[in-house]
Amino acid sequence: MEEHIIDMNEKNTLAMKLLHYFITEKGYTPIILQGAEDEIWLENLDEDYKIVRIVIRYIHNDEQYKFDIFKTNRILKKIKKKTLSFKLNTLSIFLDLGGSVNLEEFKNDNLTAVEVHEDADIKKNKLLKSIFPDLARKLKFSEEGIDLFVKVTNDINKHNKQDQEKVADVFKPKQPIVTYILLIINIFVFVFPMLMGTSDSVTNAFASYGPFVKMGEYYRLLTASFLHANIAHLLFNMYALWIIGMQLESFIGKWRFLVVYLFSAISGSLLSVAVTPNAVSVGASGAIFGLLGALLYFGYHYRVYLGTVIKSQIIPLIVINLLLGFAVPGIDNAAHIGGLIGGALMMIGVGVKYKSSKFEQINGLIVSFIYFAFLIYMALFI
Repeated sequence: MEEHIIDMNEKNTLAMKLLHYFITEKGYTPIILQGAEDEIWLENLDEDYKIVRIVIRYIHNDEQYKFDIFKTNRILKKIKKKTLSFKLNTLSIFLDLGGSVNLEEFKNDNLTAVEVHEDADIKKNKLLKSIFPDLARKLKFSEEGIDLFVKVTNDINKHNKQDQEKVADVFKPKQPIVTYILLIINIFVFVFPMLMGTSDSVTNAFASYGPFVKMGEYYRLLTASFLHANIAHLLFNMYALWIIGMQLESFIGKWRFLVVYLFSAISGSLLSVAVTPNAVSVGASGAIFGLLGALLYFGYHYRVYLGTVIKSQIIPLIVINLLLGFAVPGIDNAAHIGGLIGGALMMIGVGVKYKSSKFEQINGLIVSFIYFAFLIYMALFI
């Protein structure tokens, strides 16, 4: 049987301690890269420094360091495309840097480099102390040698398992009960009046129409989103609700989904009244655009998993439908835009599971309230 010897020299020990800190304490995730030898790449898109590199290999002169910068920038371009990021602040921690290398000479806006040879260097480094004030303290272990290796490995494996369980919880298929109920209500509200011969009277009583809304019939702002002009209108919107709703409700849960849907529906109606006050408006498309806005925000937080879908499907779908709304007469694009913005804002407010902080949610709810108040003012008082 082949035996593997673990080289626990000072450099590798420090690398393991740093890896332990960034993964278990700061929530960074290792990135698997081809061609990146003797260096560890970690990412946490919620941190100021979204990428941390722990460089173990020896770099002995400026030429090697300049090549390292070139290679790092090339890899970062690929990560930007995958994660839909415009800027990735990157911290490179060099553990074996030659004395002739001048880090200050090759400073870069996106790339920050520090030199650390031992634990004591971390206490002396002003930058590391400012961005990771607990780093030096967290690198203290009672274990040494192979015991340290075992502890670090076990802790990292435990943390990674917990992260995998969270992702599995978010993305596991769930029954989209609210989506089913909304589909049934929309179809029933269209089919039953049609069979009873009362479609026109239902539309007159519940469609969004500016003068009636301003007279106090505020319920129209919501009820209009459950009415449809014809069978093609109904089928198109219900197909969109089926596809988008099933996914989003499964991702964010029933109550978040319902809140986003209703808020988007009313927001779309309000902007429609504000922009075209004398037009009769019906349809669920404002609420559906809100779901797209919410899905876009959710996907941004989970862009490591959904980055390709966002770029190739969600963003093009939003852009194409908005362009069609401007180009084709009779489409209430104001309702689409109002719903889209409302859905994205309310998604911030209700929060993304395991990702959103309370601070972000409170800010999202405040901005949603301000947006809603602005729409009410535009629609009802101007």
